[in-house]
Amino acid sequence: MNTDYLDPINSLNMPEMADMTFAMDFLLRAKEGVRNLSIALTETSSPDVRALLRNHLKQGIAMHQEITELMIRKKWFHPYELNEQYQLDQLSAKNTAMIGQMNLFPEDTSRKGMFDRTPDEHIGGHNA
Repeated sequence: MNTDYLDPINSLNMPEMADMTFAMDFLLRAKEGVRNLSIALTETSSPDVRALLRNHLKQGIAMHQEITELMIRKKWFHPYELNEQYQLDQLSAKNTAMIGQMNLFPEDTSRKGMFDRTPDEHIGGHNA
């Protein structure tokens, strides 16, 4: 099949999949930040630095919780339903493999005729 992936019709559900992917990446980075702050907290002896790190750690934990709750609400994350999470992970792996197989850079990138009107002749609407 020679599908044109630049055609908007072939990007159905892509915004939702992208949102879910970005949210999962954000969640993992928040978790990593909490882990790094925890380690830093055990490595410092300065009371001022420890207070600063504790404050950042509390904020990091709150952010992780907020992202987790958003993802659960959107049904992008199922931490208490392992079977559902497994199914979601399988779908994600399948979609990742599918995207990896796509010809995202076709030789013909002309989109002439795909839009309901022709581009404006004068950019910005200014006539010379």
